[in-house]
Amino acid sequence: MEETDAILYGNRFHKAAEDYIRDGADLPKEFERFRKALDGLNKLPGDKHCELKFALTEDLEPCSFKSRDAWWRGIADLLIIDGDRAFVIDYKTGASAKYADSGQLELMAMAVFKHYPEVTRVKAGLFFVVAGSFPKEKYKAEDQDKLWVKWLTEYGRLRSAYDNGVWNPRPSGLCKKHCPILECAHNGRN
Repeated sequence: MEETDAILYGNRFHKAAEDYIRDGADLPKEFERFRKALDGLNKLPGDKHCELKFALTEDLEPCSFKSRDAWWRGIADLLIIDGDRAFVIDYKTGASAKYADSGQLELMAMAVFKHYPEVTRVKAGLFFVVAGSFPKEKYKAEDQDKLWVKWLTEYGRLRSAYDNGVWNPRPSGLCKKHCPILECAHNGRN
């Protein structure tokens, strides 16, 4: 993947936030305007883990991120464990939260429940630092079975498409301007 200016900016912010929260390092000048928001996260009670890598086996058992048995992997930008409650934060440096996808938060919450069985509630948020937006979701450990059914059903659909080489088109908000498949009936540039 080409490292665009936006990707490089995002990488620098993630590193600066990690160093600031984990080590108490000062923020670089370019991120000074986010100090108040990061201080708010840093004041939340609990053990803070920055850039924490998670992995699960196909049987949904916790495993090492580098394990050959890892079937799903994810990285929490900030995880705070406070007894039976947790906070999961994912930093976003895009200019808009218009197309925020809470699915990522759901997967992270489910991984937290597997890796930290004492956690019964997860508050999760996408922290759009530039846009100044913070979409949030709440998850309960008791709901994880039905959430896994949803995700495993979608995985099964994707696995079948991959195995059979058949990818049925489905319209989305990206069709109009961003999809490179001009032959698709849903492409807005046709």
